[in-house]
Amino acid sequence: MRDKVAGWVVTLSITAIAFVIRFVNIAYPNKLVFDETYYPKDAWTLWKYGYEKQWPSDANGSIVAGNVDVYKDAAEFVVHPPVGKWLIGVGEQLFGMNSFGWRFSSLVFGTLLVFMTIRMARRLSRSTLIGGIAGVLLTLDGLAFVMSRIGLLDIFQSFFLVAAVACVVADRDWYRGKLADHLERLGQPDFGGRFGPIVWWRPWRLLAGLMFGLALGTKWNSVFVLASMGVLSVLWDVGARRLAGADWRAWQALLIDGIPAFIRLVVVSAIVYVASWAGWLLTTGGYDRDWGVKHPDSPWTIHLGEMWASFLKVHQDIYNFHTGSYIREQTHPYDAHPIGWLIMARPTGVDAVNDIKPGVDGCMATGDATCIRVISAMGTPVLWWMAFIALFVGLIWWIAGRDWRFGVPIIAAMSTYLPWFPNADRPVFFFYAICIIPFTVTILAMVFGLILGPANGPHRRRGAIIVGVAMALVALNFAYIYPVLTDQLMLYKDWLARMWLRSWI
Repeated sequence: MRDKVAGWVVTLSITAIAFVIRFVNIAYPNKLVFDETYYPKDAWTLWKYGYEKQWPSDANGSIVAGNVDVYKDAAEFVVHPPVGKWLIGVGEQLFGMNSFGWRFSSLVFGTLLVFMTIRMARRLSRSTLIGGIAGVLLTLDGLAFVMSRIGLLDIFQSFFLVAAVACVVADRDWYRGKLADHLERLGQPDFGGRFGPIVWWRPWRLLAGLMFGLALGTKWNSVFVLASMGVLSVLWDVGARRLAGADWRAWQALLIDGIPAFIRLVVVSAIVYVASWAGWLLTTGGYDRDWGVKHPDSPWTIHLGEMWASFLKVHQDIYNFHTGSYIREQTHPYDAHPIGWLIMARPTGVDAVNDIKPGVDGCMATGDATCIRVISAMGTPVLWWMAFIALFVGLIWWIAGRDWRFGVPIIAAMSTYLPWFPNADRPVFFFYAICIIPFTVTILAMVFGLILGPANGPHRRRGAIIVGVAMALVALNFAYIYPVLTDQLMLYKDWLARMWLRSWI
């Protein structure tokens, strides 16, 4: 990859475009939509007190009216770690407790998600063109667009996961480069059956641990990606030493490189995770914070002290919430079984104003017709359906073609997807798939690369036409669904025309 300047020009240009189209009218609607009723309010008190406080049931109206400090004195029980809420709170501290403030950080990290996807796809494919295609596809995805414009946690989790995977891939290149440099200094073609040097300094792996820690500090299910990519990374170390001529001794890397890898990835991520709770740990008013004081005879308190005993207790309570009978008894109209996520069978309704009468709010309907405003967290259908097909093509190319590059986004995507199936007996939502789409668009971009072929290949023009038409269809489809992503006023019949499947309604 010698086109570093062009690579950065492409990356920054596409990222800038993604920022602009996400920024337009981001403060509308000026109200708390969907799960914004939780996280922006949690973020506001988290920044004020170091922990989340309860709010009265009618707080949303007061907040929109500008009367924001109506929270209660009691601590709120929260079901997710604080990193995403800390980040939402940054926007609120900069711009106030208003719709722009609590959506600003989502805008920033949703834009950075495009940036990081380009860099990851470029490194995997060894092609600035393929990286750029992946970035354009993600820029034009409806789900990524909506999640970049509302104050929920998932856009932060998605960014940190993609950043972590990108660092793991960069570490692969770094490590192999160090082994090659060692052989070059010695003037030897290979290790000749020796294990070779121990590469102590692994900055990309260390940075991956930091990113995984922040992802875990946003949502716990990030642990599955940490586990899968950690194992894959160590297996890459074994493969690199075998390639360098270590023979059977290459398997010693499972310990010699694997133990430091565990420290850099797992231990570092655990330290970052615990540090993200600093506000709760260093204050006394958080939920369960006084549990250790109230239970001095507990083995936890005796052996760990009151603070860490309380820390374990709040985590036990959160775990019980996610796995207990209460959550499994709940229902939701937008519950979407994971089996349909990859084909976008059931999008999530984020906001809706139905049955707007003619003449009201600028509605241009006549007769009995009405207008509607909606925000639907839906992907761009053409993109998702092509990515679904590309997933199987990439799987074949990975296994039958032995192309490791396809394995990375496939493993990462499945690590964010498959763990939801055992939890499908509780309400789960399509918008969780925001952690999947950066990896599936990367797969699709690399499949487009296969279609394009070599730069001077005999079928390059035909491939370019096919890929160009596919990209144009994605762009046109995104433009078509744009009104239902942005709460625009529409005739009911025009909204219905965009609901291609009955399950979307």
